[in-house]
Amino acid sequence: MSRPREKRINVLWMLFSGMFYISAFTFGGGFVIATFVKKKFSEELGWISESEMLDLIALAQSAPGAIAVNVAIIVGWKVFGLPGMVASVFGTILPPMIIITIVSIIYNLIADNVFVALFLKGMQAGVAAIIISVSIDLAIKVIKEKSILYDLLIIIAFVLSFYFKVNVVILILSALLLAVVLAVAGRRKEALR
Repeated sequence: MSRPREKRINVLWMLFSGMFYISAFTFGGGFVIATFVKKKFSEELGWISESEMLDLIALAQSAPGAIAVNVAIIVGWKVFGLPGMVASVFGTILPPMIIITIVSIIYNLIADNVFVALFLKGMQAGVAAIIISVSIDLAIKVIKEKSILYDLLIIIAFVLSFYFKVNVVILILSALLLAVVLAVAGRRKEALR
């Protein structure tokens, strides 16, 4: 289904500008950006359903690379294919590139500044709060699925990570492997019917 040229440009601009704004004014990395991407493209624009957005964010988090860029790739592709992905990725990577360039130029002037240090400490507290909020939001959505298996996976992953210090990569890969096994088993079960 082809879209009129103006509508296509508008969608690409919304992807670029939305991701640019989110990337420019969100501190704390990919987990925080994922939350704002969900709010923008799922809740505000309604381009992606909440459950689908949850799946896309989980996929972005489990893929190698920066979570913010992975989210941009997946959301851009989902909304508008290759052009959407390119617009979304450029919108995501430009703000950090601009900010890092400016900071590298003036680094010697701000490195020992007390106000800069206080600002960064304040941002750490805000980022921690947002990450906790994201974790609770994701957990609530998984619990709403009313699957004992998913509920157990949340508890097991938390215990293994928090108490036994199991590497998060191992937990993600294990969950991915379990998902593949369950999908294959489900397809075999369907084929036997």
